[in-house]
Amino acid sequence: ETTEMTNREEAEMQISELDLLSSMFPYEEEFVVTDQLAVAELKHSVENESAEMPSSKVQFILNVKTEVPNASLVEFSMGCALPFKYPTVLPEITVRSPLLSRSQQIRLNSDLKMYLMQNCSGEPCILSAREWVKDHAAAYIDKELSSSSVKTSNAMQSEVVFTRLWIYSHHIYNKQKRKNIIDWAKELSLSGFCMPGKPGVVCVEGLQSSCEEFWSRVRRLTWKRILIRHREDVSLEGGGQAEIQKQRKFSTLEEKCFDAHGARGNHMDLGQLYHFLEEKGCADIFQMYFGVEGH
Repeated sequence: ETTEMTNREEAEMQISELDLLSSMFPYEEEFVVTDQLAVAELKHSVENESAEMPSSKVQFILNVKTEVPNASLVEFSMGCALPFKYPTVLPEITVRSPLLSRSQQIRLNSDLKMYLMQNCSGEPCILSAREWVKDHAAAYIDKELSSSSVKTSNAMQSEVVFTRLWIYSHHIYNKQKRKNIIDWAKELSLSGFCMPGKPGVVCVEGLQSSCEEFWSRVRRLTWKRILIRHREDVSLEGGGQAEIQKQRKFSTLEEKCFDAHGARGNHMDLGQLYHFLEEKGCADIFQMYFGVEGH
């Protein structure tokens, strides 16, 4: 029973997304459904609560015009197919343009897929994919084919992302873990703080890739419970060292002990933590951790 229900919900989400697309892009040259029968079957299966699944996936093409640096317009076509389980699974999208070489097309499509995997799982994402293509696809086209790989990688590197992770743990007492946290942050050029005790709070900030590496190491240690409570990502244009430094709210990574003189002195004084976060301009995070206004 449940699988049918979810199939149905997925079908309904597909239909409403298609309706949205046709109202946003009323002209054939922007959006065209290549398989009307599949859409009719999909609507039929929802309206009649018949358990019969459509025989083929919904397929359509979105055409996106975008400017390349020398101000000429380039058109990319996005061939999309929606698996029956979409949006639980990702859509199948292939971006094409006569101006892309085979290897550029492969790279563009794999980067788009990567973007969708990281940002859109479980959500309707055709519009996000279209936005991404509009913003990024032109960077993959290159006038001189010889330097194409260099140019594309520069286009990809020009966007540096600064990340701040707020990690929550049931408790942090273990000396070795505390040492790891500080050593790894130093090795990965991350700043922030670690508040040992119960609960344990860790904040790290720096380059996105370094934060992700830090998290993948920390979560492999044994914990009663550990999770990312909140995550902030900021895209930096150019992304030089100065830009990164400007985003930091903490200068280094230090261990902060707000001793509450409790049993064994290991329950931290959350009031002190609140004032520390307030000083750093992060008071709103306190609520995300503890669900209450601090003071």
